[in-house]
Amino acid sequence: MIFDNPAAGVIRELSNGPYVRFSVLAVSSIFFLVDPFAAIPSFLAITDGMDAGRRSRMARKGAITCFCVLTIFALAGRVIFRMFGITLPAFEVAGGLILLLIGLDMLEAKRSPTQEASGDTEEASHKEDAGIVPLGIPMLAGPGAISSVMVLVGQVEKAWQMAAIVGCIAFTAAVSYFVLSGASRVRAFLGETGIRILVRIMGLLLVALAMQFFVNGLTDLGIIARQLNAP
Repeated sequence: MIFDNPAAGVIRELSNGPYVRFSVLAVSSIFFLVDPFAAIPSFLAITDGMDAGRRSRMARKGAITCFCVLTIFALAGRVIFRMFGITLPAFEVAGGLILLLIGLDMLEAKRSPTQEASGDTEEASHKEDAGIVPLGIPMLAGPGAISSVMVLVGQVEKAWQMAAIVGCIAFTAAVSYFVLSGASRVRAFLGETGIRILVRIMGLLLVALAMQFFVNGLTDLGIIARQLNAP
């Protein structure tokens, strides 16, 4: 007779719960789109010649800007939907397309033009303080991250889901700060090849997430039949 491990049963039950599923969806979609690891080369170019203290302050300002921008769109998401008459399915389709384009660029281990336009890094390197623009927005909090937050907000039905979204934004901003403030050490540890592999893995997951958003939107619009027996 095979005895089930009680601890394994608890973990399995938790992983299938709505709290964990929604939180994992939120943190993965937001973190993959902010992607602080892909911003390391640009950040090092912008902060070239700066001392560690100033580099840390710029990373902190960029992370705070990212948190503020994404949180504002999270809290104002429903108001924006009502103001412009945008339905969630339409935004899911549009957001899915944006995420798909960003994910395809990430599969090639390069920054999407929606996250970093040509010349942004060179222009920022001549600024006294580039922590807000272009580091905070659009390098970290770009159109893709904003779209993902808006799609998540459109699915919110309970207060804990909104709290989970804000918590995931805070987590992503905090990780972004630590990654960028220690960008030299992170690059030395992972190496250029390691960073490219990590970005490609995130890109693959992001493409899958984009297709899920796209399918959800088409399903909600009635174009694709809903699978009633899906797990």
